Amino acid sequence: MVTGSARGIGRASALALARAGADVVLNELLHLEEARAAAGEITAMGRKALVVQADVARRGEVETMFTTALRTFGRLDILVANAAHNARKPLLDLTVEDVEQTWGVTQWGVFHCCQMAARRMVDQGGGGAMVIVSSVHSFRPYVGASAYNGAKAAVNQMAATWALELAPHRIRVNVLEPGWTDTPGERAYFTEDQLQTAGGTVPLGRLALPDEMARAVVFLASDEASYLTGSVLRADGGYSLLH
Repeated sequence: MVTGSARGIGRASALALARAGADVVLNELLHLEEARAAAGEITAMGRKALVVQADVARRGEVETMFTTALRTFGRLDILVANAAHNARKPLLDLTVEDVEQTWGVTQWGVFHCCQMAARRMVDQGGGGAMVIVSSVHSFRPYVGASAYNGAKAAVNQMAATWALELAPHRIRVNVLEPGWTDTPGERAYFTEDQLQTAGGTVPLGRLALPDEMARAVVFLASDEASYLTGSVLRADGGYSLLH
């Protein structure tokens, strides 16, 4: 199951997991046609795909999503908690609604999905893997993103706690911290020229591609990472080394 899987890192992760042999539940709230197109690509690979519309901030909708997914596939082995929301405003301009929406998706959404996934994995036996897509915002106080920064710091701490709690069940919990990635969502805030300029400030000389983040997700979810739990994989092209 990949949350927020119509675009960007979520979409790339869903496709990469399918290429690695997984059947995939694609969760999306707003961009359903794009999610269905991604599902079509997965079925063309010979894998199964299911698109489920759900707002991960709403417990009832997440419960329904899990019920639907498990009715279709019978078990859940991997969760990629990717869905997020960011209200990019300075503290003086933030509304309570801005913060509630950001935390609802980015923090509570991770909690809801990971708790339900963990319960299912424990019940079915055999272990499992959860990959939480966090951000370098978890430890760097980027201005204009205090609600998002706080939510990402919170999910890192929760992931570490869950890694300890779930280790006896052979459920691994790891975090991916992407840096600045070239996704459609960035174009809501920056022009193409600004994104190109931003890429030049990264030590590796460019923004990340969603596929690069997806390969990291697949690694953390795979048996290749069988001894990794509670780990944080930072994939930011060295950007955090400079700031």
